[in-house]
Amino acid sequence: MQLKHKRTESLFAHDRAFLPLTVAGMDEAGRGPLSGPVVAACVIMPLDTPVDFIDDSKKLSEKRREQLYEQILSTAIAVGIGQADQTEIDSVNILNATKAAMQRAVSAMGNPPDLLLIDAVKGLNVPCKMESIIKGDATSYSIAAASIVAKVTRDRIMRALDETYPQYGFAKNKGYGTAAHIEALKQYGACPVHRQTFIKNFVDGAATESGDDSE
Repeated sequence: MQLKHKRTESLFAHDRAFLPLTVAGMDEAGRGPLSGPVVAACVIMPLDTPVDFIDDSKKLSEKRREQLYEQILSTAIAVGIGQADQTEIDSVNILNATKAAMQRAVSAMGNPPDLLLIDAVKGLNVPCKMESIIKGDATSYSIAAASIVAKVTRDRIMRALDETYPQYGFAKNKGYGTAAHIEALKQYGACPVHRQTFIKNFVDGAATESGDDSE
């Protein structure tokens, strides 16, 4: 198959080297934002015919990511999604919350793969062999596919949260600490989906808008 995107060809060749093993890719979205969950995706893609233009989600436009998300879901052998919300992030820290979300993503797939390729993170409790790859979303086809699924899933969550808390601009900033988002925090205080441990430098006492962060 002649691909238009040479990067996809390179990523695909990387994962085909593991055949005949069943290979899954894992990545997350949302470790850095001030609000919302961290979302992990685990994806097993067929390694016979590639989906063109799959690449590290950060290198793709939002429109392209949305298109590829639908293609990945329609062609994947298995997809699992896991989340850890702001309360868990505050409780156990972002690294441990990310690992928990990733383990949930593997469980959500049902049958585990023979090999899990994961972007950078180590030490997961999963029922399969695992290989951690630095800059894995720019190296592995399966990890890149997972990065797209995780990113689009989380972006949609943040757009939905924007309808409840429009003053923070979540639809635009996706919860990241942009100047406008930080200014809104100073003006309105925090809302229940803000990460208290992430915003303490911006909001005195990290008090929520409602005065209760028990949600």
